[in-house]
Amino acid sequence: MHSRDVLFSVAVACAASGASLAHGDTPAPPATAFVHVNVVPMDRERVLRDQTVIVADGRIVSVGGNAAIPKDAEIVDGHGSAWLSPGLTDMHTHSESRQDLAVYLAQGVTTVLHMGGARAGFVDKTVPAVNRGAIPGPHVYASFLVDGNTDYNGFVIRTPDEARAIVGLAKTNGYDFMKVYVGLAPDVFDALAAEGRRQGLPLVGHGVTAVRLERQLAEGQVLVAHAEEFFYTFFTPRGVEETDVPPPESRIPEAVALAKTYGATATADLSTYAAIAHQIRHPEFIASILAKPEAGLLSPNDRLAWQASGYFAKTARLDAKLAFLGKLVKAMADGGVELVAGTDAPAVPGMLPGFSLHDDLDALEAAGLTRFEVLTSATRSPGAFIARTKGGDPFGVVAPGYRADLVLSAGNPLDSLATLRAPLGVMAHGQWRDAAALKGLTDGVRDAYRRASAP
Repeated sequence: MHSRDVLFSVAVACAASGASLAHGDTPAPPATAFVHVNVVPMDRERVLRDQTVIVADGRIVSVGGNAAIPKDAEIVDGHGSAWLSPGLTDMHTHSESRQDLAVYLAQGVTTVLHMGGARAGFVDKTVPAVNRGAIPGPHVYASFLVDGNTDYNGFVIRTPDEARAIVGLAKTNGYDFMKVYVGLAPDVFDALAAEGRRQGLPLVGHGVTAVRLERQLAEGQVLVAHAEEFFYTFFTPRGVEETDVPPPESRIPEAVALAKTYGATATADLSTYAAIAHQIRHPEFIASILAKPEAGLLSPNDRLAWQASGYFAKTARLDAKLAFLGKLVKAMADGGVELVAGTDAPAVPGMLPGFSLHDDLDALEAAGLTRFEVLTSATRSPGAFIARTKGGDPFGVVAPGYRADLVLSAGNPLDSLATLRAPLGVMAHGQWRDAAALKGLTDGVRDAYRRASAP
């Protein structure tokens, strides 16, 4: 059966169930049964053919060949030619609008980690609503951004007492992590790390200039938010100005060993660094992205910000460092360092919410990672990281007890990652949306932006 036939049968099954798929606040059916689907569970590199996957209350209940289908269950029939895999995760975003969240969902992204700087209303109101399924979007985890210097960004803290107080404030307001930025003083960082451990808000973020990455990881920072942070606070000695020349490749094993020693996770954001490298002195690069049809899903404010990008005026030549970064990420994958995919969308010009995650997965494959390793970085590894650092409902694997974050695709993503760019449907928060419903989400976003931009 061709993919369009699978899509049609899925849509018919959904319509027959009486479920409305276009609205995030539609009550989910008592259960959903995915029948005759080939499953890519991502617990290890394997496929399970012609399976029935039962979902109830937002969790996977069973995966098997002959599972009993609950009465009144919504049926999604893959006819043996559709593939069910875990929803994708972007572990570095700065999106905070309902429109961006809808776009992420339509691209098969069912979990995001917001890396700080959001307005309070996003964490106070939008995040709880989307996480209970009242707003269409991925499950959102949020970081509280702190810095020690107003020249950079974030909530400024300059003393250990302020560091300890800010962790309690962040926890009270529903944040999951503390994100550190480059200007923190060493004693402030140490207090932040200790209080974060005590209150259950682990540290994630950048390399801190005065602290250095090795000390940060030793103090318990669990996630390096950009792989290129190793350039700034590990490979480059303290007090030495950063240059366009990459470190010698002979030092790559040192970085791998550092991450392994402390069990740190690194965000493999190759597409982000590539976008930065390609737009320096080349505003036409961003213009070419804004000319793509999917750019109609970028907010007018972000479109204006991209067109005024500060990277255009920089003079760095980063191609050599970009090539080095690919080798570093490949060595980390080979060395068993936990890698997670992330994009910095839409804060970095060129990184379209949702679409840029697929670009990052392609970049990781081009760097030499296997497709299973690439998919792991956007499914099982983010789920393992969150389970280890925050707990809560497990996700990232198609298995009983896991959150039912699922993508149905026309092909096996282990054969081609491209199939994930056009999902036949997505499930998040116990709600199934077929391709037509996902298109309805993006059409709504596109129309809203078009009206907002009209004279």
